[in-house]
Amino acid sequence: MVAAIEFKLFAPNNKAATLLGSFSQWAAIPLEKDEKRYFRTNIKLEDGIYQYKFRVQSQSPCFEPDEWVEVNDPYATAIDRTTNTSTVRIKAGARIIDTYVWHHDDKELPNNEELVVYAMHVADFSGRDGSESGGKFQQVREKLDYLCDLGINAIELMPVNEYPGDYSCGYKVRDFFAVESSYGATADLKQLIDECCGRGIRVLLEGIYNQCDEECPLLLIDRNYWYYRDKHYPEDPANYWGSEFNYENFDPQLGIRPAWKFIGDVVNFWIQEYHIHGIRYNAVRQLDNRDFLHWIIREAKKAAGDKPFYNLAEHFPQLPELVAAEGPMDGCWHESFRIFAIENLAGDTLDIEKLKEVLDAKQQAYQKVTNVINYLASHDRSHLLAAESFQTLDPEAALKQANLGAVLLVTAVGIPMLWMAQEFGQSARPTPNQPNKLQWFLLKNQPNLSCWNTTNT
Repeated sequence: MVAAIEFKLFAPNNKAATLLGSFSQWAAIPLEKDEKRYFRTNIKLEDGIYQYKFRVQSQSPCFEPDEWVEVNDPYATAIDRTTNTSTVRIKAGARIIDTYVWHHDDKELPNNEELVVYAMHVADFSGRDGSESGGKFQQVREKLDYLCDLGINAIELMPVNEYPGDYSCGYKVRDFFAVESSYGATADLKQLIDECCGRGIRVLLEGIYNQCDEECPLLLIDRNYWYYRDKHYPEDPANYWGSEFNYENFDPQLGIRPAWKFIGDVVNFWIQEYHIHGIRYNAVRQLDNRDFLHWIIREAKKAAGDKPFYNLAEHFPQLPELVAAEGPMDGCWHESFRIFAIENLAGDTLDIEKLKEVLDAKQQAYQKVTNVINYLASHDRSHLLAAESFQTLDPEAALKQANLGAVLLVTAVGIPMLWMAQEFGQSARPTPNQPNKLQWFLLKNQPNLSCWNTTNT
């Protein structure tokens, strides 16, 4: 079947753009700019898979004025890593993502108040006893029964968007609509989420809406249209991780806020296409636009429809007003719970008043059970056993105190979150952006198995 397929690029301030593709033997195809400031063309294509790129006269300050640069489609849903090009799949005369058919989408899932969350990095969690056979999404899928036995009913995945290189924590997103190809195909992620639903497990994704990778297409096309020209917080350079979306910028000619529109499209896409059940918003302090946060939360819940959805914020220092009655978020990370554990569980004394406070977050102005995510470790907070205070204890005593921390975690007011490998006492201190595979062999050791039994909810 042959059909006219539209290719378009939103580049309001750019003077010219062309389309390059495998369908044209990479010869440039001129694009016309319309009144909405999209460059567009229609190409007649047979069903199949094609690679393409745009070539645009950049308005970004890192290039010469109007310099021609090649960029991937900012809305590409798949990236061909070998050629670093965007991929489009055509079937029955229309664009498709894949042909996956959902089987458990009507399954009843736990409400927000019932969540017990297991957070993981797909690449490090995957593998059977360290093996690398099969795709990484598939390897996670093979361990769903293990997670069910642990007692969790929600998985929080660290970013699964396409990132540069072969290994990363995922926080330098390059392609916001594409799945990280080293983890598997789009259908593999859908099958993982679908089988989670079949087991009554919700899947939450981490959304990186504050920053991006240096080679993100938007940065190459017109940096200052989507991002702050300088650091949003110049007085706080330690918390600058790359160009930050400018949620204040307004385009009067089009009547839009560009960053709102783009990230709104991203959120709607992941909810509608991948049927996710919640988003953890990274570095909310860096977003720092309460109007945008209220709007994006409404957009997320609208896209989710009548299915349960959970919007939670990572904000340091913790900020109860984010989840107040008029606040935008449903929940936020409860960092003081982790700090209490580090400062008290490995010492000779216990601050009882502080214990009461972190066990009942209402004493810190939080109003609902869903307002706080309690945790002892996370992707950038080491396991208790790797903390300096625990290193001073003998291994048996350290594991015993870590088990006490697990008991407090699952009994405190709020939603408990386990960071992968916490349940069996892995203590290796991770190196940023370096593989830190789970040491599954530890489950064969009796002390580590006792830790698993304690953590089991």
